[in-house]
Amino acid sequence: MMDMLDRMFGDTLWIWTAIVGSVFGAMFVKYMRDTRIGLWLYGKWDFFLDYIRDRYGWTWFNQDADAWKKINPNIARKIDDLEKRINKLENE
Repeated sequence: MMDMLDRMFGDTLWIWTAIVGSVFGAMFVKYMRDTRIGLWLYGKWDFFLDYIRDRYGWTWFNQDADAWKKINPNIARKIDDLEKRINKLENE
């Protein structure tokens, strides 16, 4: 047992390999996010999570209805302004 712990903490190559692998993985995901294949894969992943949520009733997979507003605050603000203008015009 001590020999295994000594080897694990004595040889730190696995730490550096994990860090470099994580960095390259994050760069790959960042690049793939806006490609066609990336959008397709994200769509499939979203469909799979929706299926799991509906099948097993896991409500913690539910997304906030206003989550898109956090991602696109400028669009949300413009829509809110337009809705206010429409309501104002309808009330006149």
